[in-house]
Amino acid sequence: MTGPGAGTQAGDEAATGAETETGAEAGTETGAGAGAEAGDGASGEPSLQSGTEWYQQPLGTDGDADNAAADPVPAPPPLTPGQAFDALYAYCSPTLVQQTYLLTGQRRLAREAVERAFQLAWQRWPEVAVDRDPAGWVRAAAHEYALSPWHRLRPRPRRHRHEHEPQPADPTARALLTALLELPPPYRRTLLLYDGVGLDLPDTAAETEASTPAAAGRLLYARASVTARLPDPVAPDDLNRLLAALPSDIRPGPTKPVALRARADLRGRRWIHAAIAFTTLLLTTTALTLHTAPDHYEPPVPPGAPVQGIPPRAAPGPLSASQQRLRAKLRSDTAAGPERLHPEVR
Repeated sequence: MTGPGAGTQAGDEAATGAETETGAEAGTETGAGAGAEAGDGASGEPSLQSGTEWYQQPLGTDGDADNAAADPVPAPPPLTPGQAFDALYAYCSPTLVQQTYLLTGQRRLAREAVERAFQLAWQRWPEVAVDRDPAGWVRAAAHEYALSPWHRLRPRPRRHRHEHEPQPADPTARALLTALLELPPPYRRTLLLYDGVGLDLPDTAAETEASTPAAAGRLLYARASVTARLPDPVAPDDLNRLLAALPSDIRPGPTKPVALRARADLRGRRWIHAAIAFTTLLLTTTALTLHTAPDHYEPPVPPGAPVQGIPPRAAPGPLSASQQRLRAKLRSDTAAGPERLHPEVR
């Protein structure tokens, strides 16, 4: 049947088919675009995770698994212990050097504390690698080394003896650093962890090995003491900004992570050799003592006692004339000979 109605119906069906094909193509393009965006996001994730360390990467979800199944992306190879250590050092060392500088006020000691903390971390890497917060583990080690009281007894090198630490140019920053260094070490560390690092009060108390009320008291005292020394009035909440901007020019030393790992291994071997030498000396001393020690009991000799009924021996008096002549004869004659064996007949 032909006519206007049939033409209209055919035109509607053609238009409907065209819209369906157009929608399908649009859906295909939309799905492809979404897949491309998802692919870019998936491929961009490792680039983001390259700046984010291995212990801060989020765990995978079911949605990520579905996207990976739809557009598979090769998983990055697992990091070796050396690569993980190098990544942790690159991520944490700049901030740790600035923190230890705020605790000590000495650039050389701050860098030394951070390097020694990372050497200790490499020596105990199986423990640090599975820790809940490896950065916190290294931070605690660096802070404890920087605040050790033994540094005051250690002589400074000659080249650093007459050197003075550069002071900040800003009067507020200079007053803040001076007031911070005048605080007792526990108060200084509590203020740095809470206002500088951004830890909450329970974590600050745990890292400083104090109770939560004690940490709160130290924090209030430190805040009041520091803000009172500043030339301009500063709210306690602004200390975070001032502490972050104070050591911004402090950078880690030129030591590379590979050199730190080599030094840590060398230090560990030296400690092992020292322990072996000490154990050998202890065993040798013990064996010598067992060889020379008496193996039976010897009772002590009792002191002498006088015998009853015997008069004490009198002291000899002066010699008579005959005794003196006999003594002279004995001294003048030979000490050996027939005269000594056969007495003379008189």
